[in-house]
Amino acid sequence: MRLIHRPRRNRGSAAVRTLVAETIPDRKKLIMPHFLVEGEGVREEIPSMPGISRVSVDLLLGELESDLSLGIHSILLFGIPAHKDAVGSGAYDPRGIIQRGVREIKKRFPEILCITDVCLCEYTDHGHCGVVSEKGVQNDPSMDLIAKTALSHAEAGADIVAPSDMMDGRVEAIRRVLDDGGFSDLPIMSYAAKYASAFYGPFREAAGSAPRFGDRKSYQMDFRNAREALREVALDIEEGADIVMVKPALSYLDIISRVRDEVLLPLCAYNVSGEYSMVKLMGERGFANEQALVTEILTSIFRAGADMIISYHTRDVFRQELL
Repeated sequence: MRLIHRPRRNRGSAAVRTLVAETIPDRKKLIMPHFLVEGEGVREEIPSMPGISRVSVDLLLGELESDLSLGIHSILLFGIPAHKDAVGSGAYDPRGIIQRGVREIKKRFPEILCITDVCLCEYTDHGHCGVVSEKGVQNDPSMDLIAKTALSHAEAGADIVAPSDMMDGRVEAIRRVLDDGGFSDLPIMSYAAKYASAFYGPFREAAGSAPRFGDRKSYQMDFRNAREALREVALDIEEGADIVMVKPALSYLDIISRVRDEVLLPLCAYNVSGEYSMVKLMGERGFANEQALVTEILTSIFRAGADMIISYHTRDVFRQELL
């Protein structure tokens, strides 16, 4: 048979496949999340997230030294306070867990890019991302506290603040407070298109942030909507975001692609806890090759258009040189 077009010619060897590859993932564009807890010498394994633990600041410092030797330079911090209240006061306490963690990390490892999650859900006794009244989660009072939290992170030495609450107008409020506080050069990485997702289950166990009542569907996005994501992203850019994010990643590759086509800003995708745990459990039970799954999933997220990825697989990727 005489065929003019034989696409298989470009797949004949590993060398040719690499040469013609359209997407070349870069593991230096991965960000490793960490869960910080109060105390010293504390390590609490998270049953639903194999290989991930809640750790105290002193133990994290030891881990970061090892991670730096692997080449991991970018981290995202979540804080779990010893005490919670209705207004999440631990989130903006200058002596809070994130603020103390950032100060210690930057003192010892100034070369680490330290991103801080800015939200109230880990700090409120009701588990919601904002102030609650009899009418539900209140947007504007929450926005003020979220901006206050971002400023406290900046004052502690954070390199990037990342609001994840999905309150309307919070990027503008944060930008205004940062600028007024002398941090006009500090970037905002906005969780711009964050969906109300079942894939967050393991994270909520890790952070102790499951809502005590109701759900987050009045402020996080409906997973049936795509055009709305473009609106949310556009609003955050207009308000002053420097990096925008789509969360989750794996079931939202179409959203990542659509956002990439619409915006020029750097685009982050969050490969979330449920996506991580599914892969880990499949690997542990012998249902699939874990390394191959991780490589394929992260490559697909980059292929969809992400410039950077937050992933709990980051440490494994560097250790095993998967990308």
